[in-house]
Amino acid sequence: MTGIRAVPAASANAVNLAHRQAERVIREHSRTFYLATGFLAGRARRAVRSLYGFCRATDDLVDRGNATVEDVERWRAQVALPPERQTDPVLISWAATREEFGLDRRYEQELIDGVRMDITKRRYATWEELQRYCYLVASTVGLLSIPVLGLAPGADPQRAAFYAVRLGIALQLTNILRDVAEDLERGRIYLPLEDLRAHGVSEKDIERRTVDADFTALLRFEIERARALYREALPGIALLSRGARAAVGAAALLYRGILDEIEASRCDVFSKRAHLTAAKKILRLPGILRRVASLRMPLEDAAG
Repeated sequence: MTGIRAVPAASANAVNLAHRQAERVIREHSRTFYLATGFLAGRARRAVRSLYGFCRATDDLVDRGNATVEDVERWRAQVALPPERQTDPVLISWAATREEFGLDRRYEQELIDGVRMDITKRRYATWEELQRYCYLVASTVGLLSIPVLGLAPGADPQRAAFYAVRLGIALQLTNILRDVAEDLERGRIYLPLEDLRAHGVSEKDIERRTVDADFTALLRFEIERARALYREALPGIALLSRGARAAVGAAALLYRGILDEIEASRCDVFSKRAHLTAAKKILRLPGILRRVASLRMPLEDAAG
């Protein structure tokens, strides 16, 4: 693939150790993503897991509770350093991956911008505001992944980017719906305030962890919004290289299954964190892989 650069031989041992550390991070913190990325070939798998490690470390910076804007900016400055000047194993791995694939630093910076918002912004007035946040913290991950995963012959990179953005928003909205209780403990309510008002739900209702007909209707409204986003995004998987489709499809559709689990709990996101068990993931995988294999390149791109 064009744009790929060799890692300096002098740093190869440190980089290999750092990549193994990034693998441990994803294995411990996201079994779904670890399972899905297992469908990738070795080099792409290592790079995408390195990206996940960087995203996780950046997110953890503000989720620890006492981080400041200055902390985020110090992190930003550290992230910018080349691999040989890094000391954190996650950042050694990420900096090496970034250089190896020649990744666009703009998306890296936007991701950090999004995480910084978690310090300065605790409420979102509208869906448009929340979409912007979802783009920054999640869609940027997909945009960084595209050069690693590669595109199918004839695929338009701009169209692929469009679908990556929609998928990122879908995944982040799923996170938000799953983590209402966890975010509340950090003083954050991500659900758009305009949607709360439209469904007769107040911030106090959420703070009291009230699961009534109004709250259930609100959650179901957001679940359908997320599902619509997944439907929009899925055709874009066919724009990816053949070796990347199973991994991205599995990640997307297994994650979408969390929405089913929220509904199965009658939208009680306060008593238990919704997730797919390992058994459910395994049962879903054959159908997911068949569906991904049946996807065809969207017409706009097929003409290429």
